Amino acid sequence: MNTTWWIGFLSSFLASGVEMVEATTIVLAVGVTRGWRSTWLGVGGAALCLAAMVFVLGPTLDRLIPLGALRVVIGTLLLIFGLQWLRKAIIRYAGLKERHDESQVYAREVSTLHVGATPTTGMDWTAFTVAFKGVLLEGLEVVFIIITFGLTAGHVTPALLGAVGAAVVVIAIAIVIQRPLSQVPENTLKFGVGLMLTAFGTFWAGEGVGLEWPGDDLAILGLLAFYTIAALVVIMLWRSRSASAGPAHDPA
Repeated sequence: MNTTWWIGFLSSFLASGVEMVEATTIVLAVGVTRGWRSTWLGVGGAALCLAAMVFVLGPTLDRLIPLGALRVVIGTLLLIFGLQWLRKAIIRYAGLKERHDESQVYAREVSTLHVGATPTTGMDWTAFTVAFKGVLLEGLEVVFIIITFGLTAGHVTPALLGAVGAAVVVIAIAIVIQRPLSQVPENTLKFGVGLMLTAFGTFWAGEGVGLEWPGDDLAILGLLAFYTIAALVVIMLWRSRSASAGPAHDPA
């Protein structure tokens, strides 16, 4: 288990944890409001679709695209993906945008789902559809991470174990507390994941174009430190600017 293995596992665990928190909030709202039978069927259907994507797309892409080109494409996508998460986290830390609140998401979902009668027998297609869509959409990002880490690192095990571990932890917490996971520091998770994905994306894109990184896999830690310092500097500069010029609002 080298540096790439552990960073792949941790990145997948944190990224999957963020998406699982959001998906679990939706599932809890649907189950409490509309009943659990149709809700669990929707969750199961989405989980099967996501698992099929991992086991079908992963080997197919590996055979069709050369490893060098694959690392350039995936590295670039990871870099874009990570920078988007990092940007949102920085904006929230700088006070330019309100932080994500799962309690508000839960309340909004419950209010929406109360509209319409709940079937006393048979399938509740509203519950099934909302649960299926919520888990599928949130899970697509997890699938992307698992496939990309599996293809570029040469094995899917660390990313898959990280995703499964995050699912087990979040579901266990949800079962115990039976409420939105509003205490989870989601912005902190997104900040960390954004840093990791950005570092990995830079590393793999560089390898794809023939760049030899000093220290091989250890260069990922150097990139991670560089992006962390740069992000913290940006946060401090934005906070200083906001304090002197008044509140600003991000258009996104």
